[in-house]
Amino acid sequence: MTERIAPAQELGPEDGKLVVLARAARGRTGAPEGAAVRDGDGRTYAAATVGLPSLRLTALQAAVAAAVASGVTRLEAAAVVSEADAADQDGVSAVRDLSDSAAVFLVGIDGTLVSTDHGSGT
Repeated sequence: MTERIAPAQELGPEDGKLVVLARAARGRTGAPEGAAVRDGDGRTYAAATVGLPSLRLTALQAAVAAAVASGVTRLEAAAVVSEADAADQDGVSAVRDLSDSAAVFLVGIDGTLVSTDHGSGT
């Protein structure tokens, strides 16, 4: 279920941290998107869009890949900072591979919370 809501400041502190990390990843690289995920132990992984000739990953796919490469088997939440109107489906699917109920927050580059997807957990 996806719902449209407003300012990202309404997120809790842990989810707000994901937004900060995602914005930093995007800003640091100048990529179109940044993303961050949090595992069940509170560890976070951030990444930006990968656009190489031989490798293309959305920011959310890259953040999930970083978490999985570190041994993560379950996610609690994810945040994507983007100009898009919806989180990329491949990235959301990667999150769902690890957790049906992880919240996925889409945040505009201005910090406005665009949507929240709670999967089948709500």
